[in-house]
Amino acid sequence: MSSPVTLAKGPQAPRRGILRMVRNAFRSLHLPLDDGFAIAGLVIYAVFVLVALFAPQIATHDPTEILFTATFDLAADRRPGEDGFIMGTTSLGRDVFSQLVYGTQSALLIGITAAVMVALIGSIVGVVAGYFGGWTDTILMRLADIAFGIPFLPFVIVLAAFLEPSIWNVVIAMALILWRDTGRVIRSQVLTLRSRAYVEAARVSGSSDLKIILRHIAPNILPLSFLYGSIAIGWAILTEASISFLGFGDSSTISWGYMLQDAFASQALSKNAFYWFVPPGICIILIVSAGFFISRGYEKILFPKLGR
Repeated sequence: MSSPVTLAKGPQAPRRGILRMVRNAFRSLHLPLDDGFAIAGLVIYAVFVLVALFAPQIATHDPTEILFTATFDLAADRRPGEDGFIMGTTSLGRDVFSQLVYGTQSALLIGITAAVMVALIGSIVGVVAGYFGGWTDTILMRLADIAFGIPFLPFVIVLAAFLEPSIWNVVIAMALILWRDTGRVIRSQVLTLRSRAYVEAARVSGSSDLKIILRHIAPNILPLSFLYGSIAIGWAILTEASISFLGFGDSSTISWGYMLQDAFASQALSKNAFYWFVPPGICIILIVSAGFFISRGYEKILFPKLGR
């Protein structure tokens, strides 16, 4: 009688495990792919991500380069299409189209980083406060109350005034303040989850608190975390634009807010240079609207009774 053949685990085994973990994580997000608005928001995000990734190939010039014409004249205030400039130039002779493209990189860097910080901190605070309760819940929720009492935009302005001008000031401010909304909502969700039968069964069977949180609590609050993260992307980009427009931004970094501030300081409106400040404004509106569209799609998943 022949002995059974044992197949050796090759290098594909850990690869399959990683793919399975990624697949389960995406499944836990419950992406609202059956909602038209949510799909539109995801498409908008995807387009901006592609533009940011391929910005060096898409842009026609260095966004900070001062350009000159063939006759060595400063290429300032050129209209779209004039002298080969797709969207014209600024008063300093910089290409508007290239600034718009490279501004996508700054916008997504700020937005995604701030969204991850807000979702991560808010989720951890909400899960810990809701699951353990008691004095832990009291302390964390009092910190949330303090965060709710601090006006966000003035706080960012004060932070930018004390620190060096940087795009990271917005990320720091959002990490310190805007976790409050995510933490409060996730805490209320965890309060209902921890009393579910399957959680009680896991607790009775001897599962540790960490195992219960990771296996039974976390997968159920991931859609809420992703929801508030998508909203935070728009908030971060809008805040950066506001700070840059007020003159507290980093002038060495090209962003949509910097473009608006530069256009305002150069009196672009009085020159009818709509090609200069309208495109970055439209980009900000699109990316903020994309977050709203995704949150609207998540409403049907998280609160199905609202659609009845």
